[in-house]
Amino acid sequence: MYVDLQRPSNFKSNNKKLAANQKLLALEEEAAQVYWEAKSMLAHTVRSRRLVLEKISAYANRLEELHQVANTFTTFIFHYRTRLAQEELVGNYKEIIRLTTATTRSWEKGTINRKRFDKRYNNYMSVYAHLRNQQPVEGLKLAEDYAKDFHYSAANWLYFLETYLLLAIHAGQYGQAQDLLQSARKSMYYAKQRQAAQQRWDLYEAYLQFVRPEGSPLRMRSFNAFVQTVPSHSRDKQGYNVAVLILQFLYYLRQRDLEGLLVRLEGLRKYQQRHLRDAGALRSQLFFRLLAITVKSDFDPALSQQLGEPLLKKMQAAPPPGEAFSEIEIVPYEDLWALALEILKVTAAQVTEESRHLV
Repeated sequence: MYVDLQRPSNFKSNNKKLAANQKLLALEEEAAQVYWEAKSMLAHTVRSRRLVLEKISAYANRLEELHQVANTFTTFIFHYRTRLAQEELVGNYKEIIRLTTATTRSWEKGTINRKRFDKRYNNYMSVYAHLRNQQPVEGLKLAEDYAKDFHYSAANWLYFLETYLLLAIHAGQYGQAQDLLQSARKSMYYAKQRQAAQQRWDLYEAYLQFVRPEGSPLRMRSFNAFVQTVPSHSRDKQGYNVAVLILQFLYYLRQRDLEGLLVRLEGLRKYQQRHLRDAGALRSQLFFRLLAITVKSDFDPALSQQLGEPLLKKMQAAPPPGEAFSEIEIVPYEDLWALALEILKVTAAQVTEESRHLV
């Protein structure tokens, strides 16, 4: 047009702008390619996520370089999300809390495009990092505040609610956790979830029922059936296999079922040898050893507590595992160990009472 109007200066000016925009577009397209390549590697099994540990830094560094040159929202968001994934993989949840907090402040100041930035994703990552960084009380407060940004009819409500529920459990707010569980069941998207996702909710409910048994015979029968029939581990439950094995062990411990206990103890041992050899699984390794003590001590609560004290201290000092070594603690191991000792005390009292009646 400017050529036809014989306005060469305008043509040259627009040509420069076009060239600059084409360069920006090329940078954004490369950023998108790097981001989606990294994301595709993160979407598979725990094992594949461990393999991407070696590459994620290179992806994040390249995206940072692209953003420094382009400085657009597109390059920012690709770099930001990859950076969060990088910290999540290695278990640096403290850094994720710092990053999400700083980004929220930037969003509030308007230095980040408020219309394009998904504040809900940022909020989700913040509460999830608080959960994994063993800060459930602070995380629960944030979740209660952020919940208003997620509409109950939206598909992503259930993802947020899952972390919200776990925060309530870790904070010891079991009544609130039950309410959140019921909210999930009522969601129109609940039945549309993948089977593995629905099984996770079943597992959460089973843990809540075990920690706080309800008097309803129907619920107890449902719980007993679930614990005895759920597969010990499968590919569909990546990250939850340990939780299943632990729940089954504790169930048989409460039932005073020695045969079932020995089978589960062997299952724990084999699973540890095959899948929990990495340093990132230290907490699970130590908790398995704690559970084994209950059997080795012949179910003596005082002796179990005494022998378990050094392992308990090591477990408390162990850093949280990264997503690459993802094994979710539905109930904190410290709380489960306290529950196991309480089960042993109750069982010991029952055995003493039964022996007294036999005399």
